[in-house]
Amino acid sequence: MPNLNAAFSALSDPTRRAILARLAAGEATVMELARPFEMTQPAISRHLKVLESAGLIVRRAEATKRHCSLAPKPLEDLELWLSMLRRALEANYERLDKLLAAIPLDTQSKE
Repeated sequence: MPNLNAAFSALSDPTRRAILARLAAGEATVMELARPFEMTQPAISRHLKVLESAGLIVRRAEATKRHCSLAPKPLEDLELWLSMLRRALEANYERLDKLLAAIPLDTQSKE
């Protein structure tokens, strides 16, 4: 997972996360991606460059249009890394559940 830091850095921006969410629905042109945002096309292009540098998207040119799509491999790497953390957390919660279950419950109050 060589680009893990770059991927998380790219994902730290809400505009870039919104772009990725849009691309999850399918390929889009730069202009289609820019449409819902109140920013210039060059600003969107800068966001796309960050996403592309992080390996999260791929861009291709077709005549005068630039198409963008998700790059599956880096997203799979992120999911793999997050799954590892999820498993570790689940193991911690299971140990905590066992410890809590072993504590006797004192239902009588002592006066």
